[in-house]
Amino acid sequence: MALYSEKVMDHFMHPRNVGVIENADGIGEVGNAKCGDIMKMYLKIDDGVITDVKFETFGCASAIASSSMATELIKGQRVEEAMALTNKAVAEALDGLPDYKMHCSVLAEEAIQSALEDYRSKTGNPIEKPEKPSA
Repeated sequence: MALYSEKVMDHFMHPRNVGVIENADGIGEVGNAKCGDIMKMYLKIDDGVITDVKFETFGCASAIASSSMATELIKGQRVEEAMALTNKAVAEALDGLPDYKMHCSVLAEEAIQSALEDYRSKTGNPIEKPEKPSA
């Protein structure tokens, strides 16, 4: 079995939404001191919808793939839906990550939440996470 899924390799080799959004509505930056990965997310938001998202990531294949997939998952979503994105959803969309690389998907979740918090602090618009269905 390969270490990484085809989707992880595709998003690593051909990452989507790489770059910077000038005058972004929300910017979030997070890092993991243990592994050295750093992610920065930029959001453009119009009427509560994420119309554009870009990222810059310094890190391993899993970190880059997680950033890329996370941007694909939230683009076009309402801010509340993006706030509810979990690292597990990112990892599942990539057809899995090795256990010791799951922290990369956590960084993607945290970078998005940080950018949304920056947007909320700039605009004063509250962002509520949708209620999760009880199991």
